[in-house]
Amino acid sequence: MIGYATIGSNDLEKAKAFYDVVLGELGGARTLTMDRLQGYGSPAGGAMLAVCRPYDEQTATPGNGGMVALAAPARDLVDKTYATAIAQGATCEGAPGLRGGEFYGAYFRDLDGNKICVFKVG
Repeated sequence: MIGYATIGSNDLEKAKAFYDVVLGELGGARTLTMDRLQGYGSPAGGAMLAVCRPYDEQTATPGNGGMVALAAPARDLVDKTYATAIAQGATCEGAPGLRGGEFYGAYFRDLDGNKICVFKVG
């Protein structure tokens, strides 16, 4: 159902370096590349995550309550992706763990303050 999600960045080169490493943990790689946007996807296809400079050329700011959630195939990859993000300069918004039932997730804010969740259900 979701084709892609975009998050803003004020330093696209730093954002690309961050997401090259962090999304690489989940099998993600650069796909669509434009002057003000870098898309990431997986070889299997599906939804894309794009990092971009805002079209209106104003300062990128994270939305209040907005979050992008990235599915991981296993809990150990939730842990590894979270640790990689933190090592790359992300800030913790919730360490890996169960969040009710079978939902295992970890939360961090990227270099621009965008909130990201990495999760595995089951």
